[in-house]
Amino acid sequence: MSTRTKEIYERVKAETAKVIIGYEDIVEDFLICLSSGGHILLEGVPGIAKTTLAKTISEVVGLSFNRIQVTQDLLPTDITGHYYYNQKEQEFQFRHGPIFSNVILADEINRAPTKTQSALLEAMEEKQVTVEGSTFKLEEPFLVIATINPVEHEGVYTLPEAQLDRFMIKGLMDYLPPNDELRLLQLKNRQWRATGHKSLTENIFPIMVEEIKKCRADITILTYIRDIIQETRKDDQIILGGSPRAGEQMLYASKAAAIIAGRDYVIPDDVKKVARRMLPHRITLSLDSELEGVSTITVLENILDKVAVVKPQGA
Repeated sequence: MSTRTKEIYERVKAETAKVIIGYEDIVEDFLICLSSGGHILLEGVPGIAKTTLAKTISEVVGLSFNRIQVTQDLLPTDITGHYYYNQKEQEFQFRHGPIFSNVILADEINRAPTKTQSALLEAMEEKQVTVEGSTFKLEEPFLVIATINPVEHEGVYTLPEAQLDRFMIKGLMDYLPPNDELRLLQLKNRQWRATGHKSLTENIFPIMVEEIKKCRADITILTYIRDIIQETRKDDQIILGGSPRAGEQMLYASKAAAIIAGRDYVIPDDVKKVARRMLPHRITLSLDSELEGVSTITVLENILDKVAVVKPQGA
């Protein structure tokens, strides 16, 4: 049984708690996506520390961090970088944009125009950017944490389904419970701006990647993931279900969840756990279902209750 990643997770959670109260599930999502090559979409109202959380976790695990405040006039080159003429050297040189970092926080990503979203899409999927015909590889690991403000409805664009599908996990950062909010105020009262966290000494990325490679998922688990994905395409309340990419990422995320729990093998509960955070934003309900007030969470829970873990014949 592997415990190294579980110990890392507990240490990251403990150091993050010195600055951020609550949101342990988001810390786990960060490590799942970091170790399995995914990206996170966070939805939450302003002022609940989305930026602080992303920056703190990045510092704790020793990764470089850049924040991009997305606006309607943001150009692709504002993210990727651009060529400029260096008069001293008498040649054109490339100036790297903020995308060249381990962790990118794209704040209010739904304000970005289509061309800018396309540039970010290439970076997320291909781990590279293309500027004026030249391709530049991004740093490893590379993780995008994009935020959506559910309050603002003016001057925003709907994220295309293709881009939503590239986010491994969508997390919801809601207001803290009363007790946690009091703990937050007590923390701020003791420590100005609360910056007492420490960075881990070792590079955790290769450790987690290596453990994920060793994590086992037998044919029963693979069949279970396939059946869940296929059921999202058959359900009468859904007009667009999970893609093959969704199934692939569910497998990787399930392995990451298993090693965080201290196991080197995947169990069905790992699959269910990640499915609840990976599938709702990938599912498009029918108009009738939306008019009836049905939520994607409810539909997904019904699917998870319906699909059984079955060992294939001949396996």
